[in-house]
Amino acid sequence: MKIAIAGASGRAGSCITAELARRGHSVTGIARNPDRIAKLPNVTAVKGDALNRAELAKLWAGHDAAVSSIHFLASDPEALIGAAEDARVPRYLVVGGAGSLEVAPGVRLVTTATFPAEYKAEAEKGAAFLDRLLQEKELNWTFLSPSALFIPGERTGKFRLGTDQLLTDSAGRSWITFEDFAVAMADEIERPAHIRKRFTVGY
Repeated sequence: MKIAIAGASGRAGSCITAELARRGHSVTGIARNPDRIAKLPNVTAVKGDALNRAELAKLWAGHDAAVSSIHFLASDPEALIGAAEDARVPRYLVVGGAGSLEVAPGVRLVTTATFPAEYKAEAEKGAAFLDRLLQEKELNWTFLSPSALFIPGERTGKFRLGTDQLLTDSAGRSWITFEDFAVAMADEIERPAHIRKRFTVGY
Protein backbone atom coordinates (compact mmCIF):
# COMPACT_ATOMS: atom_id res chain seq x y z
CA MET A 1 0.00 0.00 0.00
CA LYS A 2 0.95 3.66 -0.37
CA ILE A 3 0.58 5.44 2.96
CA ALA A 4 1.26 9.07 3.83
CA ILE A 5 2.04 10.14 7.40
CA ALA A 6 1.90 13.74 8.60
CA GLY A 7 4.09 14.12 11.66
CA ALA A 8 6.42 11.28 10.66
CA SER A 9 9.31 12.69 12.68
CA GLY A 10 7.45 12.62 16.00
CA ARG A 11 7.54 9.85 18.59
CA ALA A 12 4.36 8.05 17.51
CA GLY A 13 4.71 9.05 13.86
CA SER A 14 8.26 7.72 13.57
CA CYS A 15 7.23 4.36 15.06
CA ILE A 16 4.24 4.09 12.70
CA THR A 17 6.50 4.98 9.77
CA ALA A 18 9.02 2.31 10.76
CA GLU A 19 6.34 -0.34 11.34
CA LEU A 20 4.70 0.23 7.97
CA ALA A 21 8.07 0.29 6.20
CA ARG A 22 9.16 -3.00 7.75
CA ARG A 23 5.92 -4.54 6.45
CA GLY A 24 6.88 -3.50 2.94
CA HIS A 25 4.48 -0.61 2.44
CA SER A 26 5.53 2.51 0.51
CA VAL A 27 5.53 5.34 3.03
CA THR A 28 5.57 9.09 2.41
CA GLY A 29 6.78 10.71 5.62
CA ILE A 30 5.76 14.35 5.97
CA ALA A 31 7.30 16.83 8.41
CA ARG A 32 8.21 20.51 8.56
CA ASN A 33 11.81 19.34 8.84
CA PRO A 34 12.07 16.16 6.74
CA ASP A 35 15.71 15.70 7.79
CA ARG A 36 14.35 14.50 11.14
CA ILE A 37 12.55 11.57 9.51
CA ALA A 38 14.55 8.35 9.87
CA LYS A 39 16.14 7.17 6.64
CA LEU A 40 14.56 3.76 6.08
CA PRO A 41 13.87 1.50 3.09
CA ASN A 42 10.43 2.19 1.56
CA VAL A 43 10.26 5.66 3.16
CA THR A 44 10.30 8.92 1.22
CA ALA A 45 10.69 12.02 3.39
CA VAL A 46 9.05 15.23 2.19
CA LYS A 47 8.57 18.71 3.59
CA GLY A 48 5.02 19.69 4.44
CA ASP A 49 2.96 21.89 6.74
CA ALA A 50 0.03 20.13 8.44
CA LEU A 51 -1.66 23.51 8.99
CA ASN A 52 -1.81 24.15 5.24
CA ARG A 53 -4.88 22.31 3.93
CA ALA A 54 -4.11 22.72 0.23
CA GLU A 55 -0.45 21.73 0.58
CA LEU A 56 -1.26 18.68 2.68
CA ALA A 57 -4.03 17.57 0.32
CA LYS A 58 -1.54 17.54 -2.57
CA LEU A 59 0.91 15.46 -0.54
CA TRP A 60 -1.79 12.98 0.54
CA ALA A 61 -3.39 12.62 -2.90
CA GLY A 62 -2.78 9.26 -4.58
CA HIS A 63 -2.22 7.35 -1.33
CA ASP A 64 -4.28 4.41 -0.05
CA ALA A 65 -4.32 5.87 3.45
CA ALA A 66 -3.32 9.08 5.22
CA VAL A 67 -2.31 9.23 8.86
CA SER A 68 -2.06 12.33 11.00
CA SER A 69 0.25 12.07 13.99
CA ILE A 70 0.21 15.70 15.09
CA HIS A 71 -0.11 17.16 18.59
CA PHE A 72 -3.64 18.49 18.86
CA LEU A 73 -2.51 21.86 20.25
CA ALA A 74 -0.34 22.29 17.15
CA SER A 75 -3.02 21.25 14.67
CA ASP A 76 -6.20 22.51 13.04
CA PRO A 77 -8.93 19.85 12.73
CA GLU A 78 -10.51 21.63 9.78
CA ALA A 79 -7.19 21.73 7.88
CA LEU A 80 -6.43 18.06 8.52
CA ILE A 81 -9.93 16.71 7.90
CA GLY A 82 -10.34 19.03 4.93
CA ALA A 83 -7.04 17.87 3.44
CA ALA A 84 -8.15 14.24 3.73
CA GLU A 85 -11.42 15.08 2.00
CA ASP A 86 -9.74 17.14 -0.73
CA ALA A 87 -7.15 14.42 -1.35
CA ARG A 88 -9.93 11.81 -1.62
CA VAL A 89 -7.92 9.29 0.37
CA PRO A 90 -9.75 5.99 0.93
CA ARG A 91 -8.74 5.98 4.62
CA TYR A 92 -7.89 8.74 7.10
CA LEU A 93 -6.42 7.63 10.42
CA VAL A 94 -5.62 9.76 13.45
CA VAL A 95 -3.20 9.21 16.33
CA GLY A 96 -5.64 10.10 19.08
CA GLY A 97 -5.38 10.80 22.77
CA ALA A 98 -6.45 8.97 25.92
CA GLY A 99 -8.27 11.91 27.50
CA SER A 100 -11.47 11.26 25.56
CA LEU A 101 -11.67 7.63 26.76
CA GLU A 102 -14.33 6.83 29.35
CA VAL A 103 -13.50 5.73 32.89
CA ALA A 104 -17.22 5.33 33.69
CA PRO A 105 -20.30 5.58 31.48
CA GLY A 106 -20.31 9.10 30.03
CA VAL A 107 -17.26 10.19 32.08
CA ARG A 108 -14.15 11.01 30.05
CA LEU A 109 -10.71 10.61 31.60
CA VAL A 110 -9.84 14.27 30.95
CA THR A 111 -12.71 15.41 33.19
CA THR A 112 -11.53 13.48 36.26
CA ALA A 113 -9.98 15.28 39.24
CA THR A 114 -6.72 13.32 39.03
CA PHE A 115 -6.03 14.07 35.35
CA PRO A 116 -2.61 15.84 35.14
CA ALA A 117 -3.10 19.58 34.63
CA GLU A 118 -0.13 19.86 32.26
CA TYR A 119 -1.81 17.52 29.74
CA LYS A 120 -5.35 18.82 30.05
CA ALA A 121 -5.33 21.37 27.20
CA GLU A 122 -3.91 18.81 24.75
CA ALA A 123 -6.41 16.17 25.90
CA GLU A 124 -9.37 18.53 25.58
CA LYS A 125 -8.29 19.47 22.05
CA GLY A 126 -8.00 15.78 21.21
CA ALA A 127 -11.50 15.12 22.52
CA ALA A 128 -12.80 18.00 20.41
CA PHE A 129 -11.06 16.52 17.36
CA LEU A 130 -12.83 13.19 17.94
CA ASP A 131 -16.17 14.94 18.39
CA ARG A 132 -15.58 16.73 15.08
CA LEU A 133 -14.86 13.43 13.33
CA LEU A 134 -18.04 11.91 14.74
CA GLN A 135 -19.97 14.49 12.73
CA GLU A 136 -18.42 13.30 9.45
CA LYS A 137 -20.81 11.54 7.08
CA GLU A 138 -18.55 10.78 4.12
CA LEU A 139 -14.93 10.59 5.28
CA ASN A 140 -13.62 7.09 6.03
CA TRP A 141 -11.92 7.99 9.34
CA THR A 142 -10.48 5.99 12.24
CA PHE A 143 -9.26 7.46 15.55
CA LEU A 144 -6.87 5.29 17.59
CA SER A 145 -6.49 6.31 21.24
CA PRO A 146 -3.49 5.11 23.23
CA SER A 147 -3.78 4.16 26.88
CA ALA A 148 -3.19 6.77 29.60
CA LEU A 149 0.59 6.27 29.62
CA PHE A 150 2.01 6.50 26.08
CA ILE A 151 5.71 5.78 26.34
CA PRO A 152 8.80 4.51 24.48
CA GLY A 153 9.48 0.82 24.99
CA GLU A 154 9.42 -2.53 23.25
CA ARG A 155 7.55 -3.86 20.26
CA THR A 156 5.89 -7.00 21.64
CA GLY A 157 2.89 -7.32 19.33
CA LYS A 158 0.89 -8.41 22.38
CA PHE A 159 -1.85 -6.05 23.52
CA ARG A 160 -5.61 -5.68 23.83
CA LEU A 161 -7.99 -3.57 21.79
CA GLY A 162 -11.00 -1.73 23.17
CA THR A 163 -13.55 0.81 22.02
CA ASP A 164 -14.39 3.89 24.12
CA GLN A 165 -13.34 2.70 27.58
CA LEU A 166 -9.89 3.17 29.11
CA LEU A 167 -8.01 -0.14 29.22
CA THR A 168 -6.05 -1.13 32.35
CA ASP A 169 -3.86 -4.14 33.05
CA SER A 170 -4.15 -6.55 35.99
CA ALA A 171 -2.26 -4.09 38.21
CA GLY A 172 -4.60 -1.23 37.31
CA ARG A 173 -2.04 0.46 35.06
CA SER A 174 -3.14 1.93 31.74
CA TRP A 175 -0.26 1.99 29.28
CA ILE A 176 1.03 1.22 25.79
CA THR A 177 4.37 1.73 24.08
CA PHE A 178 4.75 3.80 20.92
CA GLU A 179 6.07 0.66 19.25
CA ASP A 180 3.01 -1.49 20.00
CA PHE A 181 0.65 1.39 19.25
CA ALA A 182 2.28 1.45 15.81
CA VAL A 183 1.59 -2.27 15.39
CA ALA A 184 -2.10 -1.70 16.18
CA MET A 185 -2.26 1.21 13.74
CA ALA A 186 -0.57 -0.79 10.97
CA ASP A 187 -2.90 -3.73 11.61
CA GLU A 188 -5.90 -1.42 11.24
CA ILE A 189 -4.57 -0.01 7.98
CA GLU A 190 -4.04 -3.49 6.58
CA ARG A 191 -7.25 -5.01 7.94
CA PRO A 192 -9.89 -2.28 8.45
CA ALA A 193 -12.06 -3.07 11.47
CA HIS A 194 -12.98 0.36 12.86
CA ILE A 195 -14.42 2.47 10.04
CA ARG A 196 -15.78 5.80 11.28
CA LYS A 197 -15.04 4.68 14.82
CA ARG A 198 -12.63 5.28 17.65
CA PHE A 199 -10.82 2.38 19.24
CA THR A 200 -8.06 2.05 21.79
CA VAL A 201 -5.04 -0.15 22.50
CA GLY A 202 -3.42 -1.13 25.78
CA TYR A 203 -1.93 -3.98 27.80
